[in-house]
Amino acid sequence: MATAQTESATSAALKKQAPTERLISLDAFRGAIIALMVLVNDPGDGRHVYGPLNHAEWNVWTITDVVFPSFLWILGVAMTLSMANRLAAGNCRAQIFSQAIRRAAIFFALGLFLYALPKFDLSTLRVLGVLQRIAICYAIAAAIYLTTGVRGQILWIVSLLTAYWLIMKLAPVPEYGAGYLDVDRNFAHHVDRLILGRHNYAHTKTWDPEGLVSTLPAIATALFGILAGSLLRARRALAERTTWMFLAGNLLIAAGLICDIWLPINKKIWTSSFALFMAGLDFVMLAIAVWWVDGLGHRQAVKPLVILGMNAIAVYMTSEILDGMLHTIQLSSGVSAHVWIYNRVFAPLASPMNASLMYAVTYTLLMYLIAYGMYRRGWFWRV
Repeated sequence: MATAQTESATSAALKKQAPTERLISLDAFRGAIIALMVLVNDPGDGRHVYGPLNHAEWNVWTITDVVFPSFLWILGVAMTLSMANRLAAGNCRAQIFSQAIRRAAIFFALGLFLYALPKFDLSTLRVLGVLQRIAICYAIAAAIYLTTGVRGQILWIVSLLTAYWLIMKLAPVPEYGAGYLDVDRNFAHHVDRLILGRHNYAHTKTWDPEGLVSTLPAIATALFGILAGSLLRARRALAERTTWMFLAGNLLIAAGLICDIWLPINKKIWTSSFALFMAGLDFVMLAIAVWWVDGLGHRQAVKPLVILGMNAIAVYMTSEILDGMLHTIQLSSGVSAHVWIYNRVFAPLASPMNASLMYAVTYTLLMYLIAYGMYRRGWFWRV
């Protein structure tokens, strides 16, 4: 009898969830992605890292490859929830779009600032990158959302993914021809070499993992998030919305795996199959989070993730700047502050792989403490 009453109460809670209510699960999901990002970006020793905490060398994927597309996808979800509410409140589309452009410009400028540190050498400044891609995708996705409906957004997604597929398969690369998808001969990297030149990613020098042509399917990733946001706003019971999200996610995962046969899942050139597959994972993960956190009410359990998610950009900027400083500051012993801390504190405690992981976990906890301090003081950095 008690079990039946509990199930009835749970069902009622799922049905009463208002579509316009703030979803705690979205902040928690964003926080989980940011925590994973800090963990994989900041090992104690980059030579000793467990395989899943590295990006895939080329084709296939690891959990690390989930981070960036998930952040873009979440941006699309949040954009929909925010802009839809503002439109409902009577704000004009032109005003909303102008504010989106301003926000995108700030993202882009922050990205340039991060890559300019510490020397500000403009001759080799990386023009594109994580925040720059976010800026471009945000601006274009906002324009599409404000000028189309769901059908138009689906058409844009199909067009972007198909166009990119055709470009990568049919556009010729001088001296090699068309259709190659390896590191040196694919068309996206050819364009990066030709246009970006010395302004490519420092670790690759001749191409950028957030390059020009591969931004096309990344825009589709943000648009997938917009579709998820529209589904979450539907005036249906929460259980029904999460069920549809779960179903859509599994269909996208299947589509990505099928497309992988002809265009391999690859994060570094953001293939169309990668965009489909990662969007599917995000649909499924957020559906589970919404059901468990907002539906069943397990909000306290994810409070640390919510705190991180509510200051995601501040955490990202802080983690990148502090890590750069630790690698740049040279001590009297002739090693960087990062190396000194790792060798003195973590290396003696465990094997190289585990010591490196312990450093990364500690660094992630430090970022949480910073986010927690901001949360307690009511400081939220809104771009």
